[in-house]
Amino acid sequence: MSIFIALVACPSQEVASSLAKTLVDKQLAACVQILPEMESVYRWKGEVCIDREFLLVIKSAEHLKDQVRQCVEANHPYETPEFIVLSPTDASDRYAQWLRANVLPEVP
Repeated sequence: MSIFIALVACPSQEVASSLAKTLVDKQLAACVQILPEMESVYRWKGEVCIDREFLLVIKSAEHLKDQVRQCVEANHPYETPEFIVLSPTDASDRYAQWLRANVLPEVP
């Protein structure tokens, strides 16, 4: 089973916690870590912006990637939410088994 990790920046702890809980409750992610407040510097609509954000590290199965993306987009307050996918080349067998047991199964 292939695993993916998605990074999603959120504007507040409340938004981050709500989105993380939704993803895990729906079994779209086995685990979502919320990294503490950080400073993001970025360009938006021609202006340089500096904001405080919280970073979600979403761990799930490859077959759920589109559903995770749709859930993030449907439940995120940003006009263009970040959704960056990392594809690990290796994970321990025990971790992969745990992840598989805690997300929706792949439909054949």
